[in-house]
Amino acid sequence: MSYLAPSEFVTKMVDAGESKIFMSTRDTIIRAYMAGAILTLAAWFAVTINVNTGQPLIGALLFPVGFVMLYLLGFDLLTGVFVLSPLALIDKRPGVTLGGVLRNWGLVFVGNFAGAFTVAFMMAFVTTFGFTQAPDKVGTAIGIIGESRTLGYAAHGAAGMATLFMRGMLCNWMVSTGVVGAMISTSVSGKVIAMWMPILVFFYMVFEHSVVNMFLFPSGLLLGAKFSIMDYLIWNEIPTVLGNLVGGLAFTGMTLYTTHVMTLPKRQAGKVTPPRVAA
Repeated sequence: MSYLAPSEFVTKMVDAGESKIFMSTRDTIIRAYMAGAILTLAAWFAVTINVNTGQPLIGALLFPVGFVMLYLLGFDLLTGVFVLSPLALIDKRPGVTLGGVLRNWGLVFVGNFAGAFTVAFMMAFVTTFGFTQAPDKVGTAIGIIGESRTLGYAAHGAAGMATLFMRGMLCNWMVSTGVVGAMISTSVSGKVIAMWMPILVFFYMVFEHSVVNMFLFPSGLLLGAKFSIMDYLIWNEIPTVLGNLVGGLAFTGMTLYTTHVMTLPKRQAGKVTPPRVAA
């Protein structure tokens, strides 16, 4: 069967979260490194399309190719483990602890950042011919993105910070839906279609994705954009990470788990207790 019912794929979400918590440090970092690198290559690709065509919709339509590739290959993004790992804790899987969840998040963050920074350096090198000339039009565009999405938020103070946080929430609502999309179908084509749709929405709407930003903003700094490392951390990366965590877990992980797993019949002593029915 190519389509799984919600109760089936949400159970797969919990199983996936459990397996990620118990994964070795080596495997976690390698998979996260590759995920960060592939996703940010796709971001570079999408920015190049936008610059060359002047049509952001085309870049948004094609950007999901990176997300699809990395999840078909079994790699991990921070935005994905923000949703999956806590479900294993909430489901009280044996041996799963809060420390294990935090360890998984930390290792994936490190791996994603390393992969994204690798691509950021390569992009900066390529667009400047080894830092021997000013960046080409793609490099210049990436530098402008970094300035507008750090200093631009800072100019609005608390309202800018709240907007940044909310864009992070909206982003991982969509991105985590894409993560779930990889589990909805057992066919490659079904997985691709289910992942493609929400990632298109997130990218075209210019929501804030912590891993994509690990590429865009260090790239801008390498290319001489006029913002600082602290601007990047305070006025983008940290609030984006927190927004991604809250949005993905609240709008995707917990909503699906609450309505499709917590209401399943409980098997005890060979008896099935019917799920509660609202009055």
